[in-house]
Amino acid sequence: MTSPAPTPLSDTTMTADPAAVFARLRAEQGHVAWVELEPGVGAWLVMGYPEILTITKQERLYSRDARNWRLFRNGTVPPDSALGPMMFFRDNVIGYDGAAHARLRRPLDAAVSSVDQRRMRRSVERICDLLIGDFAVRGRADLVADYAVIVPMLAIADLFGLDTMQGHDLLVAMQALFGSAEDAQEGNRRFEELLGGALEARRRTPAADLTTALLRHPDLRGDAEVLQSMVVMVSAGYHTTISWIAQSLRLMLTDPRFAARVRGGRLGVDDALDEALWRDPPMYNMPARYALRDVQLGGRWIQRGDALVLGLAAAGHDPRVHSGHQEREVGNRSHLAWSAGPHSCPGRVPARLITRTAVETVLHRLPGLALTAPADGIPLTPSPWTRCPASLPVSFSVPVPAGSGTTTP
Repeated sequence: MTSPAPTPLSDTTMTADPAAVFARLRAEQGHVAWVELEPGVGAWLVMGYPEILTITKQERLYSRDARNWRLFRNGTVPPDSALGPMMFFRDNVIGYDGAAHARLRRPLDAAVSSVDQRRMRRSVERICDLLIGDFAVRGRADLVADYAVIVPMLAIADLFGLDTMQGHDLLVAMQALFGSAEDAQEGNRRFEELLGGALEARRRTPAADLTTALLRHPDLRGDAEVLQSMVVMVSAGYHTTISWIAQSLRLMLTDPRFAARVRGGRLGVDDALDEALWRDPPMYNMPARYALRDVQLGGRWIQRGDALVLGLAAAGHDPRVHSGHQEREVGNRSHLAWSAGPHSCPGRVPARLITRTAVETVLHRLPGLALTAPADGIPLTPSPWTRCPASLPVSFSVPVPAGSGTTTP
């Protein structure tokens, strides 16, 4: 009797009910399930909360270095595979473990800790007010295309010392780069060109921004490492923050009980943002770790060189750690949306500041906000890694004038 075909990983992100997919996979295979990344290419989807903690904290068993991936080394995965941008080795902080990773990680942590959060909040408020001012007179907007996609890039560009026009150029380049279409390579070239220009400008004229902080850090050896550190911070922060803003707004627009708790003051905005991270984290499935030897995990035998995908969303549905009763778990931030261990996200503080400000500004300035499409018909951006709304069409009544202010952290 032949075994059933493995579940495509994209089934967890492109379905209307991810929890049902996770439950089925657990019933069939346990907390570590064999899934298909692309035809003929399989990997382990690690859905268990404690199993993810095991992987992320044991670098000597589970490496981030994709050069250990057996299916790539033996030619099963070709060099031009669509999996490459997310799974192939990168010569930066993402690609290394141990001492090499720690050296490249220290500048990122130092740069983030240098951010002036009050100045950043004011900058993000200004960006949000300007964007809302552009569409407020229409009484209608797409809160993804007109807002959630733009706010993070302009905010991140400002952190690195790029002006508004350069921020818009960076946005266009990033959309091309991650669109994987014919203009992807040109987008990548333009993306690095813009960041390289900021690097050169800050070498001539230092400023209180992240580019200057990275240039000054003694652990970065030359312009190439500085540039790649900038690439990692901008690209990672951009997509995850878009998704967090969009998913938080989607919950408020489509879940009446969730929205009522927020509007009634029973759920603060930060608590609402954390609930979104439990339900729909920015990275649904985080690639990847690679087994350095044969090992048992969650009752499954993992072979040396196997790829393991961190099911961060699935871990939020692990019945061993999360009851599913959101009202009983207000303030619970033990989700794995930021991953864990040495490779956990270094940008969670600025990401929360951007997301909180963006969501608060919408709630404050757009009264009567309502979705103008069926809640079960919201399109998703195709990806096996993320589950981000592609559109949130809304209508609203006369907005509050800009400058009224949002709450402060």
